[in-house]
Amino acid sequence: MKVFVTGASGFIGSAVVQELIAAGHQVTGLARSEASAKALEAAGAAVHYGSLEDLDSLKQGAAASDGVIHLAFIHDFSKYKENCETDRLAIEALSAGLEGTDRPLIITSGTGVIAPGRLVTEADLSAVGSAAIPRVASEEAAAAAVAKGVKASIVRLPPSVHGDGDRGFIPGLIGIAREKGVAAYVEDGENRWPAVHRLDAAKVFRLALEKGNGRPVFHAVGDEGVSVKDLAGVISRKLNLPLQSVKKDDAAAHFGWLGMFVSLNIPASAQQTAVWLGWKPEHVGLVADLENGTYF
Repeated sequence: MKVFVTGASGFIGSAVVQELIAAGHQVTGLARSEASAKALEAAGAAVHYGSLEDLDSLKQGAAASDGVIHLAFIHDFSKYKENCETDRLAIEALSAGLEGTDRPLIITSGTGVIAPGRLVTEADLSAVGSAAIPRVASEEAAAAAVAKGVKASIVRLPPSVHGDGDRGFIPGLIGIAREKGVAAYVEDGENRWPAVHRLDAAKVFRLALEKGNGRPVFHAVGDEGVSVKDLAGVISRKLNLPLQSVKKDDAAAHFGWLGMFVSLNIPASAQQTAVWLGWKPEHVGLVADLENGTYF
């Protein structure tokens, strides 16, 4: 299969590219810079120049493919709502390139779009729109694509996709601990985050493309829920810093951009995904990766 991948040179995307090539697929990756293009070529992928804002380029890339995996997202939380709307437009362009065919479109979202406080499953849909949770824009765009006859599916990622080269939430927590001199959590710290190793997540994307059969939602979740206090405990030991609780009202001041996430209780399951795709996580969990990986 000739697969068009956006975000192909990123932390997760580069793993997806390797997963696809190893399975015998031909990969074309979206590149907005020469550095990204060189990384793609070195990985064995072809290059399609463009960006998330270049909608014509996205449509053309999708139209020339047998299927699309859309991973790219602008991770600037100071413009989060704007970037979510950019993603909506990008998905619309990719969808337009696939209309009238049965070629799959795999769209990335997050388990955090569902109301917190209970175990999130693949059957759950957001009870609110993108005005309340901006990231829902991607799932709204997926639904709009399906309404136009496009074979679109969503893969939801947990807040922590971990492994060597991680630049997400966990390195953020480590950096804040170093800066503040304490490894902190909010209130009792028993709120839980799901997590997945990047190589396990990559396999979900590949399997969703190959055998997803247009099912609406898959979850790439390895750990259903790791308590934030446990994560802070590892950081405390590794950096030899005190462990400290922060009041919820003080979370934004202490954690900065992470303040909106660090107190969320959003465990998630991948039980149905495992059944549908024959998938199970094979790599280390988040705590073991923190303890024995390259984070420190």
